[in-house]
Amino acid sequence: MTFPAILFGLVLSTIYASGFHFWKGGNLGKLLIYIIISWLGFWLGHFVGTRIGLSFWTIGPINMGMATLGSLVFLFIGEWLSRVEVRNKNSAVPNKKTPPR
Repeated sequence: MTFPAILFGLVLSTIYASGFHFWKGGNLGKLLIYIIISWLGFWLGHFVGTRIGLSFWTIGPINMGMATLGSLVFLFIGEWLSRVEVRNKNSAVPNKKTPPR
């Protein structure tokens, strides 16, 4: 893998994350999370596709088809997991007043 190919992959996966963030919305923190998730999914998709021999839309040494698919899958799963809300034990029953002692 050449250095320009790595840079190209990072730029392309960052563009995927930015487009996803533009579509879904959110703050700067979500954008950073989307970028990291997209990078991970992109390179994991590339390496898994190369490892199992599934290759389509190859640009130079990068398996762009599987890398793009990996990036998008990670972005959708990451967004879905980020919707989980943590509840405090006391907030489980809203508007419940504690009895006086």
